[in-house]
Amino acid sequence: MEAETLTWYRYKAFVYVLFIIFLFPCSASSSLLHPWALNSSIEHQNYTAISPFRLLNRRFLSQCPDSNPYLQINVSKSSDLSDDEFMTVTVSGVLLPAESDWVAMISPSDSNLETCLSAEAMYVQTGDVSSLPLLCHYPVKAKLMSNDRDYLTCKKKECKKYSNGKCVVTTCSGSIKFHVINIRTDIEFVFFAGGFDTPCILNRTNPINFANPKSPLYGHLSSCDSTATSMRVTWVSGDKEPQQVQYEDGKSETSKVTTFTQDDMCNATTIQSPAKDFGWHDPGYIHTAVMTGLRPSTTFSYRYGSDLVGWSDKIQFKTPPAGGSSEVLRFLTYGDMGKAPLDDSAEHYIQPGSLSVIKAMADEVDNGSVDSIFHIGDISYATGFLVEWDFFLHQISPVASRVSYMTAIGNHERDYLGSSGSVYETPDSGGECGVAYETYFPMPIPAKDKPWYSIEQAGVHFTVMSTEHDWSENSEQYEWMKKDMASVDRSKTPWLIFSGHRPMYSSLSSSVNNKFVDAVEPLLLDNKVDLALFGHVHNYERTCSVYKQSCLAMPTKDANGIDTYDHSNYSAPVQAVIGMAGFTLDKFPDNADHTWSLIRISKFGYLRGNTNKEEMKFEFVNSDTREVEDSFRIIKAK
Repeated sequence: MEAETLTWYRYKAFVYVLFIIFLFPCSASSSLLHPWALNSSIEHQNYTAISPFRLLNRRFLSQCPDSNPYLQINVSKSSDLSDDEFMTVTVSGVLLPAESDWVAMISPSDSNLETCLSAEAMYVQTGDVSSLPLLCHYPVKAKLMSNDRDYLTCKKKECKKYSNGKCVVTTCSGSIKFHVINIRTDIEFVFFAGGFDTPCILNRTNPINFANPKSPLYGHLSSCDSTATSMRVTWVSGDKEPQQVQYEDGKSETSKVTTFTQDDMCNATTIQSPAKDFGWHDPGYIHTAVMTGLRPSTTFSYRYGSDLVGWSDKIQFKTPPAGGSSEVLRFLTYGDMGKAPLDDSAEHYIQPGSLSVIKAMADEVDNGSVDSIFHIGDISYATGFLVEWDFFLHQISPVASRVSYMTAIGNHERDYLGSSGSVYETPDSGGECGVAYETYFPMPIPAKDKPWYSIEQAGVHFTVMSTEHDWSENSEQYEWMKKDMASVDRSKTPWLIFSGHRPMYSSLSSSVNNKFVDAVEPLLLDNKVDLALFGHVHNYERTCSVYKQSCLAMPTKDANGIDTYDHSNYSAPVQAVIGMAGFTLDKFPDNADHTWSLIRISKFGYLRGNTNKEEMKFEFVNSDTREVEDSFRIIKAK
């Protein structure tokens, strides 16, 4: 199915769901959704991934009819939480433990029903049409009490009442752990019965505050230009006053401060987006400052914050090599990462491979073998549930705070219904419409909501486009791509790498927009692009030197048996899909037999690049085993 057809298919499905809602406005059940819409993986997998937990805010909420006087919920720490810790939540006094008992972490702690919207149509994007929301602010995470293996068997017993010297009332208890990071707003833990489908409240803790809601956190780096003499650091704080970054023996720069509000989020005409309503979480303030006067390929240290709110730890970072230099460039690249919990909790959106990928890359960064990272779209998968950005930024800190972390925008950052300005009218961003992404990851782009740019590192020119913004012939972005690639001085930067989120070639053909290919692929050939990198499809796939579905050249094996593309006599770009960094993997179809598809791997990992002016060598690294599962080289004779 072509991408434009798929977009129309999604749109029709969405309109159909709206029709059902307005036809049956008093329904309290999701059963009125037509099975075609309710069960369609095409309709739901990318932006709702329907699961009982992800529908929580559409479940009718009540107080449990429970008169148990012994029931308690306690936490290992009742105030002044640190920026990063594991908390133990203990439920005790339970008369009859059930598999459906669970605990949710709620933030802000004063979330309630009174201010929730009552119109069911406002919640259609959850894929459910129940009558009332659970909480105005979506639970950050949750765990079943059965995660404590002793809970259901009541191994932890306590006698609460005796009669004639015999115990007549015995209660049970259980404990579970939650990973908590500083999200600035108070949290509370709520004990529920009834599972995720029919929840009712049994008990709740008092609000628990963070010791320093203004703490400077989650600093990450990005390159400002190709000289590698300046680096931007961006961090989050609950403090709106400017702070500083201190670096290299007493230098300092003052931060510029920005934020975004619910009013900045997108809405469809009649539909309240998650970002606008039940998925909203206050982002605090985003600080950014530029460290100047640096030297390329050099290690420095920095810290950020202020005397009033505190300082981050001192962090060592390395600048990339300057564009046009003859140095070796070592970089990592991938798409579609997202994040996953460290405590096995249920969360809004979980990308199971992300933890192993981050750990493997962090080891490479620690070894000093990485100069920069390129993440090409589908960044956090917050999709309108804004607290997810904090957890993502926390997860990437071990790498993004140490080397330049460059990004491209994807559908889950930008696309939305109605006149959002995106090429694709899907609910994939949950109403964020690129606002959160551009605030957290300021790239060297020409202007707001024009997220395309180029940068050079050593002998490589990187052209980074947005597949979500107009790329049609004669559009602003098209003209920019054409001019940017034509201006590359191949005597200084002999290699040209093109990247964007949605692919031109994939064995999952429904993910390819033929109009995009027809418009942009000729630019790659005209400008002799060496390698085109894309994400969106959650696997790894490498092509021949391909143009218009045909192999214009095939790689040969070198002495080590590695596929080698000789671009001394250029024929066409090599293309690779590298969307295997976190999101649940896509299997290849049984009939994936395109002549242009040479390597297909459905495993978690990332692409490692090592370039000089004579060759570029790439390796697909399996993040679970750390083994290289595919290697290829692109060479040019001197």
